[in-house]
Amino acid sequence: MKFDEAVSRMKEDIIKTTQELIRYKSVETTPEPGAPFGRPMRECLDRALEICESMGFKTKNVDGYAGHAECGEGEEIVAILVHLDVVPEGTGWSVDPYGGQVIDGKLFGRGSIDDKGPAAAAMYALKAVKDAGEKFNKRVRIIFGCDEESGRWDCMKHYFQSEEMPSCGFSPDADFPIINSEKGITIFDLNKKFDQAESSTCTGIKVKTIKGGNRPNMVPDYCECELELEKDFVEIIQKTIDDMKKKQNADIKLQINGAKYIISSHGISAHGSTPEKGVNAISQMIAFLDKLPLCAGEKADYIKFINSSIGMETDGTSFGLYMEDEVSGKLVFNLGVFELSDEAATAVINIRYPVTKTRDEVYGLIEKKTAEASIAYHEITGKAPLYVPADNPLVQKLSAVYQKITGEKATLISIGGGTYSRAIKNAVAFGPLFPGQLELAHQKDEYIGVDDLMKCTKLYAEAISELIK
Repeated sequence: MKFDEAVSRMKEDIIKTTQELIRYKSVETTPEPGAPFGRPMRECLDRALEICESMGFKTKNVDGYAGHAECGEGEEIVAILVHLDVVPEGTGWSVDPYGGQVIDGKLFGRGSIDDKGPAAAAMYALKAVKDAGEKFNKRVRIIFGCDEESGRWDCMKHYFQSEEMPSCGFSPDADFPIINSEKGITIFDLNKKFDQAESSTCTGIKVKTIKGGNRPNMVPDYCECELELEKDFVEIIQKTIDDMKKKQNADIKLQINGAKYIISSHGISAHGSTPEKGVNAISQMIAFLDKLPLCAGEKADYIKFINSSIGMETDGTSFGLYMEDEVSGKLVFNLGVFELSDEAATAVINIRYPVTKTRDEVYGLIEKKTAEASIAYHEITGKAPLYVPADNPLVQKLSAVYQKITGEKATLISIGGGTYSRAIKNAVAFGPLFPGQLELAHQKDEYIGVDDLMKCTKLYAEAISELIK
């Protein structure tokens, strides 16, 4: 293939750039002037643009919200939409999550496959096409976002207030071959204010606090609860822990620190679009608490509601939200963040609904369920479904490229994940995960194979070459 040799020559640079980007802990932090998503995120964006400028691309930083690197001439713009922000690292890593180590042909680090490795691949793919002297009949822009993981996408909103809208593009932030269908997304919370304190004469177990989860779009791998109780309840708690371990392989522990009784629930993190691949530590905790003799009252009622309406399910059945279609499959339901105190409780839910359904259909069912339980709900953010037909020229060209490079048929698939493909009118997701590979986005020990990183770069170079004709 025409870009194989060029990409092979750049191998060490591609690895080095990916490592350098990983070493920025670009998790959203406190906003600062010129750094709307925090200083580490701004520094990562600045460095990515500096590298692109050294490659001979025109670059622009749009107020720290986003930026782009551009090559070529023409009226139309082909966009490659990547993001440099990452979710928190979570727990249980066997390597430094921000070290960028290469071990046994795998490049480890938070963001290695979601989405800093693919961002580096796009940068060097564009360089390969430029260095080959290809004729650009269109401009190519690599657009770097900084707020993808929050689900708000304030970066894209701000960017397109002043910048041109591309005519087509792709986002290297999901799976190969081609994702032409992405489920609708909505994030909402379930709120309950506790008007009445637990009775001082209660002889049961009092729940003081519960806290778990980092982001709505992550399956939480840890949840902690503090209980107030008499010592004669310890035996009941331990028996419940043992029963859940035996029957459900639940990882729950009791720690006693003086008068403090701490329950820890350990799960397995996964991407919020594929919660069935993880173990939800919050749901596990709620199921455990609902088995205990809790003090009667609003807290216990809320815990019971969450357990009976959500439990360990990932399809929304008990919440009354189950739905599916032939194009994109079943609705996906993830309980991502939870907090409870004496004053109130909040559960943050991330839903991915089928492409043929609407936001109003989903919220009609949410409103019905919450009204029955006298619990308030609030929509935090949401995105409409994406669907690009198979006969679309963009899909046809990317299909041809994939088949040419891999020798495999370019099937079209649907996902529950949300990529920047939704940020413009004519775009799909294209890689970086190859068929049959383990999905490690948002999980511990995230990595991208070095050979796969090179293969992605070659695919993106071929795609650019086709799309600029």
